[in-house]
Amino acid sequence: MRRLKIVFEPYGRRLEIEEGESILEAARRASIGLRSECGGLGLCGRCRVIVDDSKAVSPPTEAERRLLTPEELEKGVRLACQTRIHGDLVINIPPESRVEAQRIEVKGLRRAVELEPMIWKLPLKLERPKLGDRRGDLERVLEALGGGVDVEWEAVKELPEALREGDWTITAILWGSTLIAVESGDTTENIYGLAVDIGTSKIVVQLVDLSTGEVVSTGAVENPQAIHGEDIMARMTYAMESPENLEELQRLAAEGVNEALKEALSRVDVDAASIYEAVVACNTAIHHLFLGLDPRHLAVSPFTPVVRRGFKARARDLGLNINRGAWVYTPPVVAGFVGGDAVADVIATGLHEAEELSLLIDVGTNTEVILGDGEELWASSCASGPAFEGAHIKDGMRAVRGAIERIWIDEDLEVRYETIGGVKPLGLCGSAVIDAVAEMLRRGILNPHGRLTAEGRRIKPGAPAEFIIAWSGETATGRDITLTERDINEIQLAKAAIYTASKILMERMGVEPSDIERLYIAGAFGSYLNPENAKEIGMIPDVPSERIRVVGNTAVEGARLMLLSKRLRDEAERVAEEMKYVELSNDPDFLNLYPRALYLGRFT
Repeated sequence: MRRLKIVFEPYGRRLEIEEGESILEAARRASIGLRSECGGLGLCGRCRVIVDDSKAVSPPTEAERRLLTPEELEKGVRLACQTRIHGDLVINIPPESRVEAQRIEVKGLRRAVELEPMIWKLPLKLERPKLGDRRGDLERVLEALGGGVDVEWEAVKELPEALREGDWTITAILWGSTLIAVESGDTTENIYGLAVDIGTSKIVVQLVDLSTGEVVSTGAVENPQAIHGEDIMARMTYAMESPENLEELQRLAAEGVNEALKEALSRVDVDAASIYEAVVACNTAIHHLFLGLDPRHLAVSPFTPVVRRGFKARARDLGLNINRGAWVYTPPVVAGFVGGDAVADVIATGLHEAEELSLLIDVGTNTEVILGDGEELWASSCASGPAFEGAHIKDGMRAVRGAIERIWIDEDLEVRYETIGGVKPLGLCGSAVIDAVAEMLRRGILNPHGRLTAEGRRIKPGAPAEFIIAWSGETATGRDITLTERDINEIQLAKAAIYTASKILMERMGVEPSDIERLYIAGAFGSYLNPENAKEIGMIPDVPSERIRVVGNTAVEGARLMLLSKRLRDEAERVAEEMKYVELSNDPDFLNLYPRALYLGRFT
């Protein structure tokens, strides 16, 4: 196969490839962030690039002719996932196609807890061996520990060197009653754990001091699995195609955790070898992919997981760069796609103990909805997030530098906006789209069916009609940034799923929106959501603002609490067992409620 030379601009990144490789594949090998919300299927049109020689690439595909204009094709604009390279080439990646560092919520509410972690350390001072004393090194340690202790092979391997290097003073590290590692000298002051939230879009880690319960550092990255699709169904489909694909997705999840951990460790004087346990919260699909479990039976009715209860595996087997003897605990899943992250949400908010009726909505690519009153808990999940992450929106993008994040529309229909970083706008992130739809409803620009009804210089007629948010002279792309009726329809679909899930749970408990005493809005996207605008479009119940609490990343906070408390870990198992679950895809009420939920207006 002929070898070709390509250059990615504006990075100046040079690469040798084999003829026939796609531009998207080459970009991934060059570690260049290139948007690909559909996972390279030619559906989203986000991976636009500009080639300097149209003769050095394959002819435009049907997907490219559908998603690109003739003028764009004439200028050398192509879709990276569809275009194969047949000659030396310079490829320019425009700003709107680049993956920048995303704003990620790493914090949540803090709940006090009595410290009782599974990991504990004990310093031991042992006698030196003498002639006639037939005890081995391990027997000396077990006698000092008082018996009843199981031993990991890794700990036994480390023992001879640790004993002699520490002049027969060592620190035993135990997970419960299992010796998992030993260290020379007295290292009891250095004892850390890792709380992890692996979301569909993002990975967040918190480095936790197990002796105090405090978070000493945080790190966050985008989930590297996204190269194989923005949504969990695309990834599960990819995983089911071959064992190698499943292994790749498992490796990518571990690499994401390691990268986030590397960021956290860069800010503090802590060695990764001093991290002895990780608690990893994620939805059921990501849970399976992170553990390398076949998701094929989870992907189809009756959505059976490989394992439902809390599960532990060795960190080294999963590829996590922490202590070799460390364990990884994944909280129990509930059912369907309501996973350990939802259980972590409950533990973090204390929803299972609340006496008042409380609703929790963890907004993300996959949204969990949980309703409880201290006596019973109901849960469901819905696929809502791609639109909130900017996917399927014409000028949508993730919450990165240059994204419009806040929008106001005046009575004269003039638009004010704020961008992340205060720079010229590149596009709209999810919070801005919610703002825009709500403001357009208030100003009469939009009717409850999602149709533009006003006239004016910001209205571009057509199929679909568009509302101009930012004029071309204001933007970084040199093009108008608009919101189309098709974009609004995507938001209707997403918000209707959340509305319907919430409504069905309320019907199961026989309550109304007005009965809700506390509404928790959780998740990375939820942290930047304007609750009043979410109420305006009918995405969340229309409850008084003083009852709404934006709580941030409760999944990672729940993971932290389970890292620190055996009791809360046991509670998590009980919560998952007792929580009642509604599978929306099989629920007869869903077909009745969902069409009505598409209506834009307050949810009362």
